[in-house]
Amino acid sequence: MKILNFGSLNVDKVYKVEHFVQPGETISSLEMNTFTGGKGLNQSIAIARAGSSVFHAGAVGDDASMLLHALSSSNVDVSMIRSIDVPTGHAIIQVDTNGQNCILLYGGANMMITKAQIDETLSHFQEGDYLVLQNEISELDYIVDKAYEKHMEIWLNPSPISSQLHKVDLKKVNWLVLNEVEASNLCKNSEVLNQDYTELLYQHFSNSKIVLTLGTKGSIYYDGKNKYVQSAYSVKAIDTTAAGDTFTGYFISSIAQGTPVQDALDFASRASAISVTKRGAAPSIPYKAEVDKFDF
Repeated sequence: MKILNFGSLNVDKVYKVEHFVQPGETISSLEMNTFTGGKGLNQSIAIARAGSSVFHAGAVGDDASMLLHALSSSNVDVSMIRSIDVPTGHAIIQVDTNGQNCILLYGGANMMITKAQIDETLSHFQEGDYLVLQNEISELDYIVDKAYEKHMEIWLNPSPISSQLHKVDLKKVNWLVLNEVEASNLCKNSEVLNQDYTELLYQHFSNSKIVLTLGTKGSIYYDGKNKYVQSAYSVKAIDTTAAGDTFTGYFISSIAQGTPVQDALDFASRASAISVTKRGAAPSIPYKAEVDKFDF
């Protein structure tokens, strides 16, 4: 069984601020750093650092050497990433003094994925292989349809929420990994957050196993029969940018290695907690050895 992540690749410009900029306001940042990022890249690195082999497919411009190096140095296979004549995707991220973040995203090359590239990439995979997806590249619906025809195991992190998701047949997805904001949107429910949407999601998408992340409230798994609740580990957060991607990558890697769901939730929660104690997106993702020995 092989793992393919067909996902985004971004350069992150991270600005430390006292508070998020408001409409009509100009503020000075306390600090600025450039990091590798993109939910796709982050999750590939998390999968690899958790101990699984993973191929990353996507598109970049001619300004992406740091991204390719970051993936390769974490033992991610980059042979399926295409270089095109469009700027690499990037994000402008504000991080406040409480460690919370807000993000402005420019898709760039991520939004130039073609059906031809998808067909060529998927030709290297077969039934039972894992396909990991987020909502930061173009032609998401086509990728899902083609992977479903091949009977691949499809994992979707439907983030960020956008109109593109309405074109995707989510009933073809085997695993939905999402937070409460995304769950609320997919359930068309605007009630308070930090609630258990898993059973409602399962009513809509009964072919999917549901993994719901709730930040400091932990995470929940539900598959129609079994429900597991995992508490979050308490740490001092510095930057939450890649917490969700770390959790997702570690969880996928654990399941791919045959780890029981309850143990996979715990391991992913540990990794996610470590990630928020560090700055940046990909640079904050821990290696398995660090997660194994970290003293909470």
